Amino acid sequence: AALLRRGGLVGGRWVEAAAFFPVQDPASGEELGRVTDCGVAEAQAAVRAAHEAGATWGRLPPKERSVLLRRWFELMVENKEELARIITAESGKPLKEAQGEILYSASFLEWFAEEARRVYGDVIPASAKDRRILVLKQPVGVAAIITPWNFPSAMITRKVGAALAAGCTVVVKPAEDTPLSALALGELANQAGIPAGVYNVVPCSRQQTPAVGEVLCTDPLVAKISFTGSTATGKVLLKHAAGTVKRVSLELGGHAPFIVFDSADVDRAVAGALASKYRNSGQTCVCTNRFLVQRGIHDRFVEKFAKAIERELHIGSGFDAKTTQGPLINEKAVEKVERHINDAVSQGASIVTGGKRHSLGKNFFEPTLLSNVTTKMLCTQEETFGPLAPVIKFETEAEAIAIANAANVGLAGYFYSKDPAQIWRVAEQLEVGMVGVNEGIISSVESPFGGVKQSGLGREGSKYGIDEYLEIKYVCFGGL
Repeated sequence: AALLRRGGLVGGRWVEAAAFFPVQDPASGEELGRVTDCGVAEAQAAVRAAHEAGATWGRLPPKERSVLLRRWFELMVENKEELARIITAESGKPLKEAQGEILYSASFLEWFAEEARRVYGDVIPASAKDRRILVLKQPVGVAAIITPWNFPSAMITRKVGAALAAGCTVVVKPAEDTPLSALALGELANQAGIPAGVYNVVPCSRQQTPAVGEVLCTDPLVAKISFTGSTATGKVLLKHAAGTVKRVSLELGGHAPFIVFDSADVDRAVAGALASKYRNSGQTCVCTNRFLVQRGIHDRFVEKFAKAIERELHIGSGFDAKTTQGPLINEKAVEKVERHINDAVSQGASIVTGGKRHSLGKNFFEPTLLSNVTTKMLCTQEETFGPLAPVIKFETEAEAIAIANAANVGLAGYFYSKDPAQIWRVAEQLEVGMVGVNEGIISSVESPFGGVKQSGLGREGSKYGIDEYLEIKYVCFGGL
């Protein structure tokens, strides 16, 4: 309760708009509370507050920014249990996963607290003896941060940590389903001593989202947009940002392939498949969406995978210690899973296990495994974003790579093989931004996160993440 806030955070103050919108528990459908429904006026005020604060924040010695980010990190760790419970309440994520997210989320503040002191420029040898060429790196300015519901804490700190370390200030627009985590982070930012206006939050309803998003993408005081979400929404924001030629980072939809070759360790591949597919009930952008299994081990893999699903996955409330599969975020998400299954079955796919809604409630769906799947089925052409694992049988390595690369997106890809030559070939040929080789979970603070094709622009996390918030300035020092 100490971290629950219902107002927006603008210029270091908690503010309320004229209306409020409900935040619901996706497991029970019950209302958790009401949050202020920020609109155009609040968004503009937040941008102005961030712009005014930027003049001071950007000129602070990096060590001072580092100390404040480090304190924010420490407060997150101290409050990890309450933060995790907020995530589970508003997103339905199992509590164990929510606890993992908080530690992962906090790690970005720790990482970028350290990177703040490592923004190095250059001195370049000049062609003229009376000149010196200097390269400076400076903050781009105000960054608008637009985040999704499936990682309501980590998707904020991965962006905000880098922005603040670089000397930028931010306006965060959290997903309408999960604003409480963003506001809790704001409370801790205030406690950590982050100056007023450096971290602003404008929660809003689904109805207000288009108008608020347009303000953040078109206001001339905003220099940078960072968005995680669907490819369709990303394209809309990119068009808005083009009018003022803003810097843009996009982490968009995925359609991750998971290839299991004949040479793979089948038991290890099954364990990786279970982790990659069913984390957060399949609601992550790097979850596997298509399983491609070579003919020689296909039947054995499907049999073992089905047994693992039935043995290890447990549906329930996120607050139940046994739960590994919580609810989907809303009924619309459930309907998409049903539509994909119905389409596949109508074209000849077989349900190996699962396949229907669970009796616990309208947002719960059984972990599902399909075999006899073809590339003509909807579930292999669209990102399902739910607990559905379709398995395609393939013959050759070239065929698997062709199927994997046929998508117009490329975020993550996974494959299992014990052939060193094959590992090199496939890792280089997969058209994705991130590859897991004999691993189903690949995200870490040290690694550059991002995709190719229509999965986005730029990278987050790692030593590269801070570059997205820095401008390079060339200084020619003459007359020497």
